[in-house]
Amino acid sequence: MMNVFRWLSMSLLLLSATVNGQTCVDGIDSTTPEDLWVDNGDGTVSDLATGLMWRQCSVGQTWSNGSCLGDPEGLNWQEALAYAHGNQFAGYSDWRLPNLKELSSLTERACVRPAINEDLFPSTPSDDYWSATPSVRSASQAWVVAFFNSSNALKEKQRFVFARLVRQIDPAVAQR
Repeated sequence: MMNVFRWLSMSLLLLSATVNGQTCVDGIDSTTPEDLWVDNGDGTVSDLATGLMWRQCSVGQTWSNGSCLGDPEGLNWQEALAYAHGNQFAGYSDWRLPNLKELSSLTERACVRPAINEDLFPSTPSDDYWSATPSVRSASQAWVVAFFNSSNALKEKQRFVFARLVRQIDPAVAQR
């Protein structure tokens, strides 16, 4: 009986998150506090703790007046890597696909559906995002981060998954 109750409780929590959007737990410290971020006002945010600049919108979305418009585009792993190479945005051309550690740094562990700071990264789907980190055991797989619940997993490189681009900023900026 207890297992049925536990299953029913989790199902209701997930259903309410599906209907109501992001769900966050009160009383848990944020893993992505906004005081460590700078909104650059151009569709990018800089993480002062890591020295990384992120595009606020997922690949396929357009930045407009503080919002990400449109639907993200699903890409296979090779397409995501190729898209990032030489991509021009906000005056920079050194965008790239983040590695697993970098991408995981975006997860907000106090929230689910999506597990990301929605003020910094609006309209982020609760789904998988490619990292640039390939599997060491299987040449056909690479690591993803699930912004449903902050988990990570290996996925087949031919699957269509979302992507977000990153670039390194001046290390002196990260020291602020």
